[in-house]
Amino acid sequence: MPERRISFKSDGLELEGCLSLPETSHPIPGAVLCHPHPLNGGSMDNNVILAVSRALAARNIAALRFNFRGVGRSQGSYDGGVGEKDDALAALAFLADRDEIDSSRLGLVGYSFGGMVALSSGIQNDLVKAVAGISPVLPRGILEKVLKPLIIIYGTEDEIVPPSTIIKETAGLEQGSVQAVEGVDHFWWGYEAKAAEIVADFLIKNLI
Repeated sequence: MPERRISFKSDGLELEGCLSLPETSHPIPGAVLCHPHPLNGGSMDNNVILAVSRALAARNIAALRFNFRGVGRSQGSYDGGVGEKDDALAALAFLADRDEIDSSRLGLVGYSFGGMVALSSGIQNDLVKAVAGISPVLPRGILEKVLKPLIIIYGTEDEIVPPSTIIKETAGLEQGSVQAVEGVDHFWWGYEAKAAEIVADFLIKNLI
């Protein structure tokens, strides 16, 4: 699936991204993908983000992956998750504004640090119809008042975001699902396709 390079504004900063847009004669669902921590080498070219993008495009869901401020050719600098939330919302607005996209069927996906950004940006945002977190960093209380489809997936061997943290923070989750994948660590090497399949199935169920 060919991608096109795009750019959009967030807080006056120009951010770069890549849009996978299946050929279609009618508006289709879309999803914004948020990458891992900018200070630890995270970018839109991360292995998990790339796998999810390709899986979504193959199933006729547009996928917009982008670099947070200060990453790659995106202007600005790391902002501790605050400005990055604005970046995710700006990416959503950019995607929703395209004629090829059905703005009533948008998803938000994030991995690791990007998972935290996706959850904090999407759970209370009316533009977002479904949210997926892959091995997400989960600050206390981030999952309060979840009123839309949500999935969190994690590896049982994750040494960065311990499974015990995921289990604790999702214990009272009334809306949404949690899925563990046996034998997988935080980086999903060799299991990217599995993560992408779970996320794609979830978004197809909730956006198609």
